[in-house]
This record gives sequence, structure tokens and C-alpha cells, in this order.
Amino acid sequence: METKNKSRFSAAEAFETVLQYPVVPVFYHADITYAKRIVQACYAGGLRVFEFTNRGEKAFEVFSELVDFVHTNCPDMLLGIGTIYEAEDAERFIAVGADFVVQPCLTAEVAAVCRAHDVPWLPGTMTVAEVYQATKLGAAIVKIFPGNVVGPGFIKSLRGPMPKVPIMVTGGVEPTEESLKEWFEAGVNVVGMGSQLFKNADDTEALSQKIAGLLKFVDTVKK
Repeated sequence: METKNKSRFSAAEAFETVLQYPVVPVFYHADITYAKRIVQACYAGGLRVFEFTNRGEKAFEVFSELVDFVHTNCPDMLLGIGTIYEAEDAERFIAVGADFVVQPCLTAEVAAVCRAHDVPWLPGTMTVAEVYQATKLGAAIVKIFPGNVVGPGFIKSLRGPMPKVPIMVTGGVEPTEESLKEWFEAGVNVVGMGSQLFKNADDTEALSQKIAGLLKFVDTVKK
């Protein structure tokens, strides 16, 4: 049965936002106060897409509070949930307002949940066969993971037979102009960045400035 999600954005709107703001933080912290500070700093720096990962016992509790915080303080930001393996987890995070769902792998069950709720599904893939399967199952954007293993050369080769598949790479992307240039010139549409982005993140003003600089640079190199 078709059901409506609690996201403020349609799947199409979310897809366009991700492509327009193609740097996605990948973040988890068990302290809600700290998580709010990080999200606010990213928003101040110009980011409009944020992936909170389901990697700790408090993930659901913190994410639920972050949804309310983002709706009030970061109204244009997409807040998605990552590290989802099971359909049941996709259901419960979507129920509290996840704007998109990211997987480290690819499962048809999670794809089906996202389709039913009209929520963008971003599955993790590592081979040409998996990328193809993801597109057949309705992936909004196909995640290549781990990027540090396959490398930019894989993206370049993939673009031959699959020139139009929207691709996000996570793992191995560094918050430097050199790294971003290499990945975007290889053919990715979006990059996800985790711990590398949040080094010394206690200085949230510096984090916002770093992000603003990265976004400005990406605008000059993305195709």
C-alpha cells in the first residue's frame, strides 16, 4: 500500500537539492547538543544536505531530535539517514522524517520501502553489476563505496557504459581542492565526506568557513 512520508520534500526536490549542493557530510555523534552544533555549522557554511549515520545505540534518538532542530533552524536542509541495512530500520527513520536513505550496500527490501514512501534511495555499490542493479531497483543516486578502494579510475571507466547514472562517492574523499578536483573530473556528481571533514570541528566557525570554501571550489570543477 502506498504511504506518504514525513519529509518536507518530494523525492524529485530532494534529488535536485543533492545535485545542486554536491558535498554531503557523513556524521554520527551520540551527543545531541554537539550534533546540533555541527549541523548548524554545516548549514551556515552553505551545505543543504546532511547524512546522519545509524552507527550507535543512540542513533534513532539523536536523529529524531535532529529532525525537529533542522525543521526549525535549517529549513532548507535535507537530513537523511545512512548506514541502513534492514527494511525495518528504513521504515522507522522515514517515519520520523528522514529525507533520504543511504546504504553501505544494496538490498531490494530497503529499495522497496523507499519507493513506497517516495523517499530517495542511495544504495552502496562497488561493481558495475551492482550499479546496474541499483538503477533497475530505482536508486535516486548510486553510491560508490568505498571510494578509497576503487579509486577515481573506476569512475572514469564506469562513465563509458553508464554516462548518465547519478553517482556519489563516499570513502577516500578528502576536504581538499586536489581530492575534490580528482573525483569530480573523474565523473562523480556528489561526494560524501566523513571524519576528514570534521577534524578540529569544535571550532564551528572555522568549519563553516572551510565548507564555504569547498563549495565554492566545487562549483568551478563539477561538470
